[in-house]
Amino acid sequence: MATAETAAQTKIPRDRENDHTNEAAEARQRFVRERTGVELEHVPHYSFDPKLTAGNVEQFVGVAQVPIGLAGPLRVNGEHAQGDFYVPLATAEGTLVASYNRGMKLVREAGGVTVTVMDDAMQRAPAFVFESARQARDFAVWLDERFDEIRDAAQTTTRSGKLRDIEKYSASRILYTRFNYTAGDAAGQNLTGKATAAACAWITSNYPGIQHFFLESNFATDKKSSQVNMLRTRGKRVVAEATLPNELIQKHMRTTSEVMFRARQVSNLGGFMSGVNNNGAHSANGITAVFIATGQDVANVAESSAAFVFAEVLPNGDYYYSVTIPSLIVATYGGGTGLATQRECLEMLGCYGSGKVKKLAEIVAATVLCGELSLGSAIVAEEWVEAHDLLGRNRP
Repeated sequence: MATAETAAQTKIPRDRENDHTNEAAEARQRFVRERTGVELEHVPHYSFDPKLTAGNVEQFVGVAQVPIGLAGPLRVNGEHAQGDFYVPLATAEGTLVASYNRGMKLVREAGGVTVTVMDDAMQRAPAFVFESARQARDFAVWLDERFDEIRDAAQTTTRSGKLRDIEKYSASRILYTRFNYTAGDAAGQNLTGKATAAACAWITSNYPGIQHFFLESNFATDKKSSQVNMLRTRGKRVVAEATLPNELIQKHMRTTSEVMFRARQVSNLGGFMSGVNNNGAHSANGITAVFIATGQDVANVAESSAAFVFAEVLPNGDYYYSVTIPSLIVATYGGGTGLATQRECLEMLGCYGSGKVKKLAEIVAATVLCGELSLGSAIVAEEWVEAHDLLGRNRP
């Protein structure tokens, strides 16, 4: 049986008064040395006050230093992002930055990427259980009738979040709902949770007959890709598109629009056969790299990397190419965006702070398009393996 003394020896040190200090971090670094025999040399080196990490991490011990490469200039013709941008990509994968950089060069010479934010919605999805399906149906009608009051209850918890509407889906004697919000410059998961809790408190106080309610039914599919969010939007729904002259494809990618389109058809069929939710090549690569660099919640890549790629050869031989990202979850305020290096990367893009989240969404979507074009053409031109062998191997 463990004694109080041995339990104390195995418990990670924590300062209950102020745990986000250099002293608290050093105590945990000593603990690592004593418990594992490993002398931390690089993890303890950071250039910011640990108090900045309060609300971002518990039991802070140091940092993971991920290399950041710079790609660009990326030319964006958006409604919020306009001009040339140099995109920070945090990654340990060789060839990734070079690949995105190559795609950006091609697209820039073709005039840039046109990007449009099509929709904006963040959800919490409570479920309400009744004695019968008929009661669940009646409750759905009541939600529509009392929407203004429900919205007012939700709004008491937030200044930036706005309840747009409530979707309703019935199964058995359960009514599943999706409370859709705009979340301002925040990603919005915490905001929607708090606002929906207040709304549901009002609902359960004013509607008799609810046997049980659950604040989250898994219908928002937080941190999971899903068909409902690909159709209905979670975060920002963004479309990036570009038209590429065939001669530029031949010049930079050593292939043609016709061959690219043929490969696209093969890829679409292969994706259909395998059951993927993304008919592109590697949208998760660029999104993850930008997310790490700019302090996003990286687990949201599970949803954000879903993508619909569409392409066609135009009558003059040029190549129209678009990527639709239906569930892009980004923030320019709150979360990890205020951490020291992450804030600098956002500032590099002109995307830190209020009023910048749609600008960041457009830059991310444009980056994804460039990466899709670059990898797709590398596969077609049989340069993919050669590039990884040249740039992507760590040699002693």
